[in-house]
Amino acid sequence: MKTQVIFACVHNAGRSQMAAAFFNRAAAVSRAHAVSAGTKPADEIQPEVIAAMREVGIDLTGARPRRLTEDLAAAGQLLVTMGCGETCPVVPGVKRDDWPIDDPKGEPLDRVRRIRDEIHERVDRLVAAEGWATEAVVASP
Repeated sequence: MKTQVIFACVHNAGRSQMAAAFFNRAAAVSRAHAVSAGTKPADEIQPEVIAAMREVGIDLTGARPRRLTEDLAAAGQLLVTMGCGETCPVVPGVKRDDWPIDDPKGEPLDRVRRIRDEIHERVDRLVAAEGWATEAVVASP
């Protein structure tokens, strides 16, 4: 069975978008897939996030923030929250983890890069720990 992971933050314009993009690049399509959402979605992805992700070969220009609904959360097997606190739904039967990661909104590009890299490291650890990695990722040192 393919696992769906949901990454959620408040505006779905930064952290959760980066996490889902890194996850979908690292995880085997046959094993797991990620989506992202927010409790109060913004109108667009933060420009500093688009710039930082472009530096690592991920284009988020076509991504759009969307609302985290209870139905969306219930469709996942893992909900990873980042800063939405009590506004993120608690769904019976869905495993939840919270990553205390700063919001990149309005931050200088150097700070956004550090946030991006922290998210990337956390995603890589999650994918490896759960056995969702693609063969290319598993084979690399």
